[in-house]
Amino acid sequence: MATERSEPHWHCLDSGAAAAQLESDLSAGLTADAAARRLEEAGPNALPEAGRRHPLAMLASQFTDFMILVLIAAAIIAGIIGDVQDTIAIAVIVFLNGILGFVQEFRAERAMAALRQMASPRARVIRDGQPSLIDASDLVPGDLVELEAGNILPADLRLTELASLKVDESALTGESQPVEKQLETLHPTDLPLGDRLNLAYKGTVATYGRARGLVVATGMQTELGKIAALLSGESGKTPLQKRLARFGRNLA
Repeated sequence: MATERSEPHWHCLDSGAAAAQLESDLSAGLTADAAARRLEEAGPNALPEAGRRHPLAMLASQFTDFMILVLIAAAIIAGIIGDVQDTIAIAVIVFLNGILGFVQEFRAERAMAALRQMASPRARVIRDGQPSLIDASDLVPGDLVELEAGNILPADLRLTELASLKVDESALTGESQPVEKQLETLHPTDLPLGDRLNLAYKGTVATYGRARGLVVATGMQTELGKIAALLSGESGKTPLQKRLARFGRNLA
């Protein structure tokens, strides 16, 4: 039976081993043909762009769940038969559930928008041995990227050449000071992100020096993309909504 291929621990590999794993070249990068094939396989190096909804539409959607409608119907019936206490209790629960769901979804959408703004629009890449400036969304694993001070990191990189590179990773790790990068392999495999000094991450900012690095992850596979995936997951039901669903099923 075939086993699932695990992602390499890039900080544990030297630059030569990383290049071999990515089937790339430390001097010439990928060929244009190889990059085109990988872009088709991996997809664009971008976070998903969901259509923005008006806050009122977002709020209204909190009251369209079937179980919420059951509770609203139960409140109306309780009011008709004169059970004021149950009517008020159910109405308060439905209202609080709607407000909590709205706040959660609104905050998640704003956070996703902020993450997308952290993305670099352009990247300097070496392909077929020649430097060129391309849309960052066209980067693929194995691309050889050049960095200099002021650049926003366009993807997750295994650094291969350094000239005193320092990177501001505060948005990703919370580290307040720019981090000085290195090329040496690091261990153990579960080293915290902030200690993986031979890697640089999408959305962080080069504040000093220059470097080259191989793209090891793009889009939603980057560390920034993993945060975006967690935020997208926040659109799921809250614990209160799950309890209300059970309560609604009992009423039904």
